[in-house]
Amino acid sequence: MADIPTDAPEHCPGTTSEQAGKSSACQGCPNQTICASGATKAPDPAIEEIKLKMATVKHKILVLSGKGGVGKSTFSAHLAHALSSGDSKEVALLDIDICGPSIPRIVGLEGEQVHQSGSGWSPVYVEDNLAVMSIGFLLGSPDDAVIWRGPKKNGMIKQFLRDVDWGELDYLVVDTPPGTSDEHLSVVQYLSGAGIDGAVIITTPQEVSLQDVRKEIRFCQKVKLPVIGVVENMSGFVCPKCKNTSQIFPPTTGGAQRMCEELGLTLLGKVPLDPRIGRSCDEGKSFLNEVPDSPAAAAYQTIVQSIKNYCSSNLTSAAHTD
Repeated sequence: MADIPTDAPEHCPGTTSEQAGKSSACQGCPNQTICASGATKAPDPAIEEIKLKMATVKHKILVLSGKGGVGKSTFSAHLAHALSSGDSKEVALLDIDICGPSIPRIVGLEGEQVHQSGSGWSPVYVEDNLAVMSIGFLLGSPDDAVIWRGPKKNGMIKQFLRDVDWGELDYLVVDTPPGTSDEHLSVVQYLSGAGIDGAVIITTPQEVSLQDVRKEIRFCQKVKLPVIGVVENMSGFVCPKCKNTSQIFPPTTGGAQRMCEELGLTLLGKVPLDPRIGRSCDEGKSFLNEVPDSPAAAAYQTIVQSIKNYCSSNLTSAAHTD
């Protein structure tokens, strides 16, 4: 996972590459001498610092999808709400979608700001036991564009993991952007010493989505990130009045169920389309609290229980290993 400094020239091979300081692109670079010495190939000291910081966090769950617009942020927010309700668990939601931070709006915290304390940045709280951190809290306006190259994004993710005063947590849910790029590599790398329970993969039923999601699953396999399971979002539309189901995004190739069977993954559940989910996100409210008896809320509850069971068995297995 090569790191490229902000002052590096074009075609920089990365500070951890075998060609660091030796390639033609390195000529004239201010970092050439230190890269050529091999010092930059040493493990990032932040990994150990983050490991110590995350020692108080029992479970770490990434929400991923190779495709944009499939509902990762919506799912992440509802997962965090569900994990924090009912059984007095301490939960945090970390938004590492640096260029498109929508979590503050979805959880009703738009306009809030992060404060510095003696122990680091203090997250913003939705409830007493649900903390949130997002770059959205650091912007002057929700309309401000974040135009950053990879190294600066990586630095911000490092700060979120190392410098935020998370405290004692039962669950840390990490909402990620689409794709398999800088943010994904960074969060997996920085949490490598702290241990990640696994990833929840979000897709929609149509093949154009599944095609990108398969790439995300391959990414997980390559970086040895366990896949907790797959959620098929926007899986049919259940009319709130007549209760009939319509396929808005037809699963022309069998949907997430077929993909999971082919790849040996767990299908955690299917969440139907419900316009009230979109409205609750725009209003910064929890859909699960607003319409608890809806088919979508029932699907969420089943999925969340499966994730809880997975994390509990993961913790038990780790205890036996120790």
